[in-house]
Amino acid sequence: MRIAISILAVIGFFAIVTLAAILFEPKRMDMSQALEGPRQASAMPAIAPSDISDYETGSESRLAVLITDEASNWLGLAHGLKTIGVPFIITTDHDRALRHDVVLVYPMVSGRLVPAETLRALARFPQNGGTLIAANVLGGGLAPVFGFEGVSESKSHTHLVFDTRYAITSDFAELGHDRIRIGSETSIETNPGTNAYLSPAEPPVARYEDGSAAIVKRSYSDGTAYALGIDLGQLLLKGYNYKETNISEAYANQYQPTLDTLLRLISAIYREGDPDSVILGTVPDGKSLSVMMTHDVDYRKSVRNAVHYAEMEKEKGVRSTYFIQTKYMNDYNDETFLDDEGIEHVHELEALGVEIASHGVSHSLQFDKFDLGTGTEAIPAYQPFVRTAELTQNASIMGELRVSKFILETVTDNKVRAFRPGYLRIPQKLPEALLWSGYAYSSSVTANKSLTHFPFKLMASRGFEKDLEIFEFPITIEDELPPLMGERLEEAKAIADRLAAYGATMVILSHPDILDHKFDFAEGFIEHVKPFAWIGTISEFGAWWAARDKVGVDVVGNSGQKAVELSCPTRIEGLTLLVPRQFGLPGSPTGGAVTTAEAGSWLLDCEPGGMRIPISGNAASTSSH
Repeated sequence: MRIAISILAVIGFFAIVTLAAILFEPKRMDMSQALEGPRQASAMPAIAPSDISDYETGSESRLAVLITDEASNWLGLAHGLKTIGVPFIITTDHDRALRHDVVLVYPMVSGRLVPAETLRALARFPQNGGTLIAANVLGGGLAPVFGFEGVSESKSHTHLVFDTRYAITSDFAELGHDRIRIGSETSIETNPGTNAYLSPAEPPVARYEDGSAAIVKRSYSDGTAYALGIDLGQLLLKGYNYKETNISEAYANQYQPTLDTLLRLISAIYREGDPDSVILGTVPDGKSLSVMMTHDVDYRKSVRNAVHYAEMEKEKGVRSTYFIQTKYMNDYNDETFLDDEGIEHVHELEALGVEIASHGVSHSLQFDKFDLGTGTEAIPAYQPFVRTAELTQNASIMGELRVSKFILETVTDNKVRAFRPGYLRIPQKLPEALLWSGYAYSSSVTANKSLTHFPFKLMASRGFEKDLEIFEFPITIEDELPPLMGERLEEAKAIADRLAAYGATMVILSHPDILDHKFDFAEGFIEHVKPFAWIGTISEFGAWWAARDKVGVDVVGNSGQKAVELSCPTRIEGLTLLVPRQFGLPGSPTGGAVTTAEAGSWLLDCEPGGMRIPISGNAASTSSH
């Protein structure tokens, strides 16, 4: 009877709350009457498609990507190569591509798409000492070049299983990369098409879960040919665009390096095939892991508790990002909390050195269904009202972005550069809305659903043709799924150790609605990763990552007088170059400084415009094929 009464009481309480939300109109805070703005409308220009010509520049020391179909997902491939730090050029000219030591042909090889002259040149390339990687070798008479006899197409393949006996996959088992998921077992119709290569001449680099060959290899006296049975660019964009279907093994809080594994494979093949290959490191300051501690402040008590978290973080010498909801309306979700008391706590956070970021205005479950808006939304006229969990009125995507940013920048001295939506709801047009509203960084999706533990560049309307200067930092650990966050500390440490083994990124999301086990988790996690991790805010890491994204790397000169040249449009500090060991220690640089160096790894600061670093060791000569 007591249980029944308790249940009825709870039901009655929520019924009253819901009825109140339905019957009463929103009540504005005094703050919303005091503030007016932003006064300037947001420019919302059309986004132009990205073009292959944007990626044509670079020396022959780079990986060459030869495009056989411009209507393919080549832009996803470009973003992935940028992420993993492989310098590359993209071209449709096979003569240009085949001057490089390593060539990746994408998205397919077939007699229908590829001219006979190009097919003949590709066939000669590995026989003359080059490394040829081709996606989806379906015809054109090149099967013998890659060492297989036929092709079987399917949409039912779900996993890749790697043979770790090869040098390029030797660390895959240790890192948990030896078996990755690429498709859904329950939604086969959504899977990307795959190709299995029949009767391979050498043991496959990777097989599908049914044992058929997914990635095959043929070795020549000096060269190598690899055939991939998957569309890597398509799979990358599925993850980056939050469009995978049942490929992720969990929503969050697990280790799933699907895209990371495939990008590391391409990087390893490039490094094996080009004696002068130079790779960009993925973590600032020569550290092993990039960590961002982030907190979502979307509840009255959270504003007060947030100060305790920030005090602890300052004591430990780290800065975190606080995504703050600018709630100035009483509604179904909660009472207003960005009042005088709330703003005072925000000032305390600011004084403790945290990053203040936006968590929107309404924190609505319906955010992913909001209209785009006009770009003129401003307070006090903008009054989003969450009437029920299923209904939010008078709200728009641009309104949430513009008004929350304006309020936070008005009540603090912070420039708001990062955004995270409530409940991680992602509208189709959020990427361009972020751009138009003046943001640069987003942390709005989970790493598991994105299939990667690295940042990536966003695409307009989560599409396939137009990229934006907005970077996404996916969330590895969140605090709401069971078990309690404090009970998952050891598991999170283990994930951090795995990610540190290959220089990945780890974003932690915690709501400071309580202290208790969440506070203990934050304290314990920071203590664990601090010896080997770079730890900072979304915008600090975002600025570094955006600068790195623009860095070009080339090895120039002739044998005995070679140098590494970097093009750096903006200054970047703490950038690691992974170089061939035979390069030895760097010579005296111009345009920057090498701060630490050892055989195989140089840490440097690059000045705007570029940097030249003489190679003092015995750099190998770049071949000509």
